[in-house]
Amino acid sequence: MGLFDTAVNDAVPQNNFTKPLIIAAGALLLAKWLKGGSSDEAQPDTQASSPAPAPAPSAQQADTSGDGGLLGGLGGLLEKFQQSGHGDVINSWIGGGQNQPIQPGQLGQVLGQDTLNNLAQKAGVNPNDLLGQLAQHLPEIINKLTPNGRLPTREELGQ
Repeated sequence: MGLFDTAVNDAVPQNNFTKPLIIAAGALLLAKWLKGGSSDEAQPDTQASSPAPAPAPSAQQADTSGDGGLLGGLGGLLEKFQQSGHGDVINSWIGGGQNQPIQPGQLGQVLGQDTLNNLAQKAGVNPNDLLGQLAQHLPEIINKLTPNGRLPTREELGQ
């Protein structure tokens, strides 16, 4: 089981929203890895993604341009948070201290409506419901993905 799988399993409660959260988190953070793409730009995948996180591909298959995902993976998400004035919030999730909360509306501003709609479509849920769940669980998912207080390497994600 890789770091992503472990992080999601530890951060997301087992209920009827578990699968949509895993799909959305995977699409947001790892979409290019899940579909094996290698585009330099983070374009939304219009095809349905895998319903569960897959192991990271080998170094030969991995996209060398970035983390993947709809916003460029974890690094792209960090950048979006910083650009929207919420860098301190995501930095608290990456750092070793207490995770600062984020309100669904704030997260919606960070992600943008197109990304949110794309994630909701992939997960098969209402965008507002997904946004509420992501706002609640994304801080812990990212915290678990960054146990060393920094963005993980590809190798660490695949371990």
